Order: sequence, then structure tokens, then C-alpha cells
Amino acid sequence: MSSSLEKGTLLIAGPGMYDPNFRQSVILLCEHNDRGSMGLVINRPTELVLTEVVHQLSGAERDDVVYSGGPVQPDHLLILIRADWEPPSSHHVFSDVYLGTDLATLQSLVSGSESSDPPAEDSRGSHLPLDAVFRGYAGYAGWSAGQLDGELATESWIVVPGDSKWIFDADPKVVWPELMRSLGPKHAVYATMPRDPHLN
Repeated sequence: MSSSLEKGTLLIAGPGMYDPNFRQSVILLCEHNDRGSMGLVINRPTELVLTEVVHQLSGAERDDVVYSGGPVQPDHLLILIRADWEPPSSHHVFSDVYLGTDLATLQSLVSGSESSDPPAEDSRGSHLPLDAVFRGYAGYAGWSAGQLDGELATESWIVVPGDSKWIFDADPKVVWPELMRSLGPKHAVYATMPRDPHLN
């Protein structure tokens, strides 16, 4: 199972990936063009609570954790949103998944998902979907032009089609091993590898 390198695909860290930033990581590729690539690590939850990190959300009774999206700009918050239509100030990634950076959108998602009232309007009068699901990510993974293609040539990554279930529905602890098993017997043998290679 392999897919072309494009926005919306998943990058599965190969078993030979020893960089601690990406060891056993799964990345959603959010942009890929002739200027470079960027994506978010989807299976690295932290112990930080989103409403405690973003002070403007204080008071919201939610326990969403912040995910470590990658080593670039770790103090920068990005949002992945699954919704039936494009939320304001967002960038379409694939299917019903969008990338957001706007604090007002995040505030509306947090308050809207807690309320039974009609959807809130953003500054342009657009309604936000009440049934949207979202995750917050601190930082991102980035590659300069041609860099990611070079890493693919060394089998650092395995490319598969994007599927929002791995982002929003699956336990992040099982995302990498389950994806490895989905690739067939050749890769399934690595599903039980410890994350720390020194434990082998």
C-alpha cells in the first residue's frame, strides 16, 4: 500500500527512523509543493491541556490535550478540524479535514461544541459547525524543497492515503503499530518494536 507524495497523505516513520523527533511517528502532510513541505505529527499527545495553554480559552470545561506537532516553532499552535464544510480561516487538507491557525475559530469550536445553542458566528458572519471535531498541535514538521523526496529515497517514510480516523478516532498510542500492521507481513513484524531503539 503506497501513495504519491501529496497534501493529505500520511507519512509513517519507517522502522529505521531513529531521529527522536520522528521515531514511530505518523505525520499528516498538510502542504507539499515545489517550495517545500509541512505536516503535523498526529500521534504525540502531551500532558498539556489546551484550555490551560491557550489562556483565552480559560473557563471552558474541556480536557483536550495539546499534541506535539513537530520540532519547528513549538510555541506556535495549529488546529486540525474535521467538519462537513470549511471552517472560517482554515486551509483544506483532504476530504473533510482542515488546518486552522485562527484563535477566533478555535474559541468558536470550543464554545460551540459545549453548547446546545445555535452555532456562533465568526467576524464575517459565517456559522461554525457544532459537530466539528478538532485537535490542537504545538509546532509542526517542515522540509525544504526536495528534502522530503530525499528522505523517501532512503525509506525513512512510508506514504499511505490519508484517513481522518487515524487523527480523530484512534488511540494515538496504537496509530503507528496499527498502520504498520496494515502494510502487510513485511512491516507488521515491526509493530511491537519499542519506541526506544536501545531497548531492542
